[in-house]
Amino acid sequence: MVTPLLKHPAALTISQEDGGRYHQYIVNVAQEDIGRLIGRQGHVAAALRTVVEGARSRRSNSKKVRLLINDHRH
Repeated sequence: MVTPLLKHPAALTISQEDGGRYHQYIVNVAQEDIGRLIGRQGHVAAALRTVVEGARSRRSNSKKVRLLINDHRH
């Protein structure tokens, strides 16, 4: 889902951490691809988060899903 947005898909890594209330996914991309992944005013990132959260089963009592994009600036 993320790969077609990137100029450098080989640099893509996604790691998972399980927190207390969340399944957290951390997306790392090449510095040049951060803007493409976040999008103007965060629209692309918001859409990705919506899709990921929607994939979670609503019937189960599973944890919420968090999608974090590591922007390497902080």
